Amino acid sequence: MTPSLSASEARRIALAAQGFTRPRPRVPGARHLHDTMGRMGVTQIDSVNVFARSHYMPFYSRLGPYETEFLDELFFQPHGPYVEYWAHVATFMPAADWALFRFRMDAYRDKHGSDPDGWFRQQAETVDWVRAELAARGPLRSAEIEQDAAAGARGPWWDWSTVKRVLEHLWLFGEVAVTERRGFERRYALAEQVIPAEVLAHPVPRDEAIRELVRRAARAYGVGTAADFDDYYRLRSRRAVHAAVRELEDAGELEPVTVTGWERGGRAIPAWRHRDAALPRASAASTILTPFDPLVWFRERAERLFDFHYRIEIYTPEAKRRFGYYSLPVLQGERVVGRVDLKADRRASTLLAQSAWWEPEAPSDAGERLGEALREAAAWRGLETVSIGRRGDAADDLARAMPDAARHEGRG
Repeated sequence: MTPSLSASEARRIALAAQGFTRPRPRVPGARHLHDTMGRMGVTQIDSVNVFARSHYMPFYSRLGPYETEFLDELFFQPHGPYVEYWAHVATFMPAADWALFRFRMDAYRDKHGSDPDGWFRQQAETVDWVRAELAARGPLRSAEIEQDAAAGARGPWWDWSTVKRVLEHLWLFGEVAVTERRGFERRYALAEQVIPAEVLAHPVPRDEAIRELVRRAARAYGVGTAADFDDYYRLRSRRAVHAAVRELEDAGELEPVTVTGWERGGRAIPAWRHRDAALPRASAASTILTPFDPLVWFRERAERLFDFHYRIEIYTPEAKRRFGYYSLPVLQGERVVGRVDLKADRRASTLLAQSAWWEPEAPSDAGERLGEALREAAAWRGLETVSIGRRGDAADDLARAMPDAARHEGRG
């Protein structure tokens, strides 16, 4: 008989797998960041800096306030343990995992670089020149290797120069790697200048790579469906993922389970629990999340696991936004209880809660706990005060919990 999990048990397994049920370290350091990255496997990169860039947030949500310089040293320094690649979307991942994505690199080359009449092949002279520049002078910023003729021709692809576009293609193909960022600007190098030689020398065959990535996704999620495991590394191969799940089940690494409420069309959705997944008695987590946290980044899973419907509204016209420009999910215990639209007003040294909203059945102490979380978040970002807007059914509750906070007419 297939074991059954309650919805609460599934949530606690997922939270434990992602590191939310572990005690926070008194002073988080580089080792804690490295361990957290080991549990997640990847962390998504996003350029939005209205509160904090997204890749800083998952570590804060799990560890509490930490010195972001420690993460910069791990992620942004040449020859560090992590590199950038399209492992979910644009993410940081271990440099040692580069070989696992050779099948994806080859697929990108087949799609974007093999057509004789395609854009990339039409830029052969520029491609050869960029390769030569990187070989002779790399690592380099795009601007450092552009020449007037190449930089002068702009196209529809984010208005990037031809050189920048060539570099991005070569990065997707695995021929070029991002060795560091200065500010938020990438520096590129040939892959052999960045990735360890033993990694480059042993590319992993596609089926083997997908099986390993499904294994890692299952470990990172604790419990999930085939669609969950597929999305973690954006494998987009239903047949290969199901084959990997069957192999991991046969090997005893995955155990079939049913989860209460995980249904479609009145039938249970097949699910699996990783053999190492822990089931804690409770979760004491109380924090805010980036919308790109692995806990919630797959929107279908977030709805199934937390009954939490989320759509980012950055690209929605202001008048049509419901919750705000960049609303952050609020995690308390084992539930996502609300969302708050945060903005760091660095000039005024104030954290602006532009709007705040509760999910159905938010607990009575949710306002107090969110107030504590916002005070902590403001201090982490070096902001002296908090101001609460008036939009949202949680705004007044939050204001009552933070009598020292200012009020403002929120926008978002």
